[in-house]
Amino acid sequence: MPRIRPNTSDAAAGSVTPAEAAAVSRRSFILSAGAAAGVASPAIADTRSALAQGPLGASPASPVGLSLTVNGQRRSLSLDSRTTLLDALRDHLGLTGSKKGCDHGQCGACTVFVGNARVLSCLTLAAAVREPVTTIEGLAAADGTLHPMQQAFIDHDAFQCGYCTPGQIISAVACVREGRTRSTAEIREYMSGNLCRCAAYPNIVAAIEDVASRGGGTLPHDGP
Repeated sequence: MPRIRPNTSDAAAGSVTPAEAAAVSRRSFILSAGAAAGVASPAIADTRSALAQGPLGASPASPVGLSLTVNGQRRSLSLDSRTTLLDALRDHLGLTGSKKGCDHGQCGACTVFVGNARVLSCLTLAAAVREPVTTIEGLAAADGTLHPMQQAFIDHDAFQCGYCTPGQIISAVACVREGRTRSTAEIREYMSGNLCRCAAYPNIVAAIEDVASRGGGTLPHDGP
């Protein structure tokens, strides 16, 4: 936008002072900027509206049908496409073992397996999941026998309030499966994304070392 320069000849003649000329320049700029914003605002609003509707013009709040394999069972759901895997598990499938701690992917309480990888279910869209999901409820055998890691957490008293325990156990199983148990320091580093506000960390490490020594990092879908 061209800058409005004060008319110095008029100012010199006494008709317009430099201060008045500068004021005119500021007013002109503000008025011009306001007019430009007024023109741009409807266009921005239209763009935001189009983005909110999605590429096909459907609102993201409109339910979408999806099918998830959770703990070995195929489950059909109709969800808002923005629903996280954590909310789908807890609010729609009644699997409340996975906990909502921070809801920002910082505490690890919501950790589950998707396929063979541990994921933070609070940051994962349910509609994006393509592999089987294993939650804390799915670790035990069909006859109720606890997973070796679950039993080790009990044997080593590796929890206090228990709120973070489901995510801790899932990550602990992943730690053993991935062979990240060569030292106490390596276990601590691997498990650093799972916070325990009760500070049961030494016992958690002891439980992981116990299971690692017995090769107990299997998942139910691994088979015999």
